[in-house]
Amino acid sequence: MVESGVVKAALPMLDLLVRGGLAGAYLAFVTSMAFLLFAQTGQFVVGALLFPAGFALIVVLGMELLTGNFAILPTALFAGRIGVGGMLRNWGLVFLGNLIGSLIYAVLFWIAATEAGHTSGGPVGDKLRALAVSKTTAYEAFGAAGMLTVFTKAILCNWMVSLGSVMGLASTSTLGKILGAWLPIFIFVSQGFEHSVVNMFAIPAGMLLGAHVTLADWWLWNEIPVTLGNAVGAFVFTGMTFYVTYGRGARGSSQDATAVPLAAGR
Repeated sequence: MVESGVVKAALPMLDLLVRGGLAGAYLAFVTSMAFLLFAQTGQFVVGALLFPAGFALIVVLGMELLTGNFAILPTALFAGRIGVGGMLRNWGLVFLGNLIGSLIYAVLFWIAATEAGHTSGGPVGDKLRALAVSKTTAYEAFGAAGMLTVFTKAILCNWMVSLGSVMGLASTSTLGKILGAWLPIFIFVSQGFEHSVVNMFAIPAGMLLGAHVTLADWWLWNEIPVTLGNAVGAFVFTGMTFYVTYGRGARGSSQDATAVPLAAGR
């Protein structure tokens, strides 16, 4: 984790934006697939079971996903291998890349699903419109309690999602990385917790499909608190706790970070 964090902090801006954009698009692909399966079967667990395929693409291909980086880079910070500025630079650029990729797919999906605006998007459109509302104005209706709820769901989400990044580092085989990352992602999706990058597609897609949700609703009642909650969940419950129990030998290590296989990508 420390060596991966060192590599990620040193990546050029273009790499972070491109890899972040692809990661956002991959998660958007599997999100629309999950809701298609939900609409077809009436069972959300079917989509949840297959959703981790997108995360597996990110892990195996070495893309940059903000929610995983919330756990990986802090370990390098705690070890004294990177500075706060390097960590925040990575987070900011990957956030932007994830957002761009998610929005590009949202527009392309809207065109494909609605015949360029001539239909409502069918059952999948219904699900995404309802989802956009449930993730924004539904929380707003409960005021402070709603804000606490969305923030807590984001913490719980990324406690699991960040483990997908760690599990991806636990194997050197492609199959091992896929299976390792699959388990915690399925756990998070099946319970409906809040993932900031997934929501970068799901909510805008619902808005494009006609959900009565504004940009302010999206950012104030979901994207901002969910991003902060995701950061807390990964930083505290994965990055910090793993470093406390496993990282004592990592401080000041001179190991060549480039020797770590697939160090980038979560």
